[in-house]
Amino acid sequence: MKKIHGLVNPHAGGGKAGRLVPALQGWFAGRAAIGALCVADNVPQALAWLRSLPRGTTVALVGGDGTLNQVLPALLEQQHCLALVPQGSGNDVARALGVFGMGWQDALALAENTAPRPMDVGWLSTAQMERPFLSSLTVGFDSAVGYKALHGPRWLRGLPRYLLATLRELSALQNWDMQITLDGVALHSGATLFASTLNTPSYGSGMPAVPQALIDDGALDVLVAGDFNALQTLAMLPRLLLARHLSHPRVQTRRFRQLEIRSTQALPLATDGEYLGEAHTLAVQVAPGALQVLRR
Repeated sequence: MKKIHGLVNPHAGGGKAGRLVPALQGWFAGRAAIGALCVADNVPQALAWLRSLPRGTTVALVGGDGTLNQVLPALLEQQHCLALVPQGSGNDVARALGVFGMGWQDALALAENTAPRPMDVGWLSTAQMERPFLSSLTVGFDSAVGYKALHGPRWLRGLPRYLLATLRELSALQNWDMQITLDGVALHSGATLFASTLNTPSYGSGMPAVPQALIDDGALDVLVAGDFNALQTLAMLPRLLLARHLSHPRVQTRRFRQLEIRSTQALPLATDGEYLGEAHTLAVQVAPGALQVLRR
């Protein structure tokens, strides 16, 4: 039997992951010789536990995109292998790994019987930080939406939570003046609603932002929306949900390895749905195959 350690964020999915703890404890107790379970109440505890494991350990993470984003630095530092048990609100990484909608027993069974495969990782760099991400980096409107989603009603989860946040953000819609360069070549300059980088095909709890994106092609995909007013943004939303937005003349997507964005305005940023603050200048690059994952 493969040696698997488990890490639970009991707060993920509005406490949904925490309700699984007794059952998970029973599962790991039956395999005590080959793995252990950690229920981490906070991020420092989770990071410390991951860093205490031998390098290259297979870790079954019970949570969602936000949990994964918080512990990703330790997973990369220790070269751990990720097995995801999807219990979050967004779950876009779970969709890309083919485990979205799986029960926890099936997800763990997949982890026990699957060989590791490489997954690309994105890296964000600003004057204040360097941070890895697995699903997405958002810049502009969708970061502001993500911030409102994080502070939305607790009873609302998944895509409806993001849609409500989008409608709320429309009342204060803003475009940003951005200069965007991909692999040393200018892509876009001027008024911009958002410029998102995708590693997974979807973000925002299943919105198919870049359906052709691959998690193991050694590249990332940028999705740029130019100058949009509130009414045009509202009209674009159903097209985004149906993956028909890429034909719009003010929407473009490109594959890249290195990206730079500059603006005289402060740009709101978020990685994997986690709001980071603002920056005037940022760079993004791909780390090909930097994380080993267990996927379907």
